[in-house]
Parts: sequence; C-alpha cells; structure tokens
Amino acid sequence: MPNLKAIPTNVITGFLGVGKTTAILHLLQQKPKNERWAVLVNEFGEVGIDGSLCAGQYDEQNQQVYIKEVPGGCMCCAAGLPMLMALNMLLAKAKPHRLLIEPTGLGHPQEVLQTLRADYNRELLDVQATITLVDARKIQDERYTGHDIFNQQLAVADIIVANKADLYQPHDFLNLLSYLEFTNGIGKKSIHQVENGRLEQSWLQVPNHNLPTTEQPSTEHLHDHSHPNESAMVSNPLQPQTIPEEGYLCLSNAGEGFKTLGWIFDSRWVFDSHKLNLLLGGINAERIKGVFITAQGVSAFNMADDVLSQNTITEAADSRIEIITQGD
Repeated sequence: MPNLKAIPTNVITGFLGVGKTTAILHLLQQKPKNERWAVLVNEFGEVGIDGSLCAGQYDEQNQQVYIKEVPGGCMCCAAGLPMLMALNMLLAKAKPHRLLIEPTGLGHPQEVLQTLRADYNRELLDVQATITLVDARKIQDERYTGHDIFNQQLAVADIIVANKADLYQPHDFLNLLSYLEFTNGIGKKSIHQVENGRLEQSWLQVPNHNLPTTEQPSTEHLHDHSHPNESAMVSNPLQPQTIPEEGYLCLSNAGEGFKTLGWIFDSRWVFDSHKLNLLLGGINAERIKGVFITAQGVSAFNMADDVLSQNTITEAADSRIEIITQGD
C-alpha cells in the first residue's frame, strides 16, 4: 500500500538528444497552480546546462517550480552521494507535491531507481511511473541498440514515449515495436508517439511495475565513468565552480564511450547571438547545449541530430556550453 504522505516521484529518462528537458518543461506547463513541483536534473558534463534552461523559464516563488542540478556524470556514482545530497536540499527547500528526476542520457536508470527505493527513501518517496523517451529512428543505428544504457532505459520503463514522431518514416515506429518485443517483451508497458516532448500529466500517475527492492545501492562502480577531479566531487559534489580572474572555466569528462568539454563564462562576457549561431552550427558533435548572455538577450542553443535550434529564455546567471562527442 502506498504511503499517502510520500512524495509522488517520477524518473524521466532517455538517451542523449531525445528531448528529456523539453518533455519536462511541457509537464511543468501542466502543473496544477496550487501545487509545488521539484525537478532534480543530472548531466553527463561537469558544466551543467539543463538546470539553467529550466530555471531560466520559471520563477520559483511565483510559479512554484524548484530545480536542482547534479552535474558531472551519473547520479549513482559514489553510492548515490551527489544524488542524495541534492535530493535532500531540494526537498527541504521545495516541500513539493511532486518530484521529477531527469538522469543524464548516459546514466544508469536502474541504479537511480534502486537508490530511490532504498529503505531510507521508502517513507519519503512514492516512486510512480518511469517514463523513457526514445527516438524510433535510432533503432536502425547499432551505436544505440548496441549500447547497454539505451537498452536499460527501455527495460526499466513503465511508459515508453516515441518522441519526435513528426520526423518519422512509416516504418520507424513499427521497427521500435518489433525491437521492444524482441529484446524484453512489451508486457505491461504503455507506448505512445508524441511530437516535441508532449507528455501527458496523467502518465505520471501510472503505477511503477518494477518490483521494489530493499537492497542498498552498490558502492562499486560497475560501469565506465570517470571524473578528472573525482575526489573533489565526492567530498563536496554540489560545490559551485569557481571561475578564475580571466572570467571563464573549462571542464571535461569522459565515460560510456563519450567525451564532453564545457565552458562557463561569467556574466561580464556578452556574446553576439548571430555569430554564436554560425559557430555552433559548424561544430561536428553528438550533442551541443548552451545558454548565453548576448547583446540580443539570453539565448539557449540546442543541437541534436545535426539540427541546431535557438530559443530565448528570460534570464541566466552566466553563459555556459557543453559539447558531447564520441571519440576525440
């Protein structure tokens, strides 16, 4: 029987570039006005972009949306310490009616769920539907179907959402259905096609079909993931980065066959939006995300599947960019 005092909690997962942040922003637009919602965002890169993208569109006090970010890899590292610290801080501040958790596209959702369902969280969190976004066009690409995390994200899902359906060919969704049936059986999973991350709020309340566990999260790193400054991260994983006098900082990370390079520029740097668009559009990368203070306002840049988009957001404390590639 669910604990009625526990906070309804959903994990929104999916591989790089599938549109998780856009989907969460769409869910936040459906939030009942009398409720407080909290979002815990994890990113593969050390810089952290998604938190800025979300926070730049919401005023905590007026819209009752609270966002906390865990940069620098997967939440399950160091026995879930970064995740638990950020989670406790977020819940203490927001006292939310619902919690949404977005693991990095290269994170291990099974271990995140294990942490959420551990004994010390059982009375605090009511883990409901895990929603996995997937781009059905990627089923033909072995870089995705051959990746353990891609398959784990589909395996743990209660609801599978085929996002970017407006870009599909007629066979793409059928290929996804065939792949799901072949790999682990569709079973109780609900499967939907959507455009632009348009998730339905009612999907959040679907029961979680993954069996609960009383096991404590493993303290071992059973996956390929590393931090250049891992000891510092484990001791204080949420400490803000200090920017040197020159006004910018460069950070890198690697794991799961991917590398990331990111920069943070303090607010003294004001960029040109048109030149940024030209520059970023010419970079060959798996994924680019950025938030920049420009002479034309605050701009958010997003590149996935070689398509660069640019949007205006209300504010940003600084400018930052993350570039993710396979190989060098």
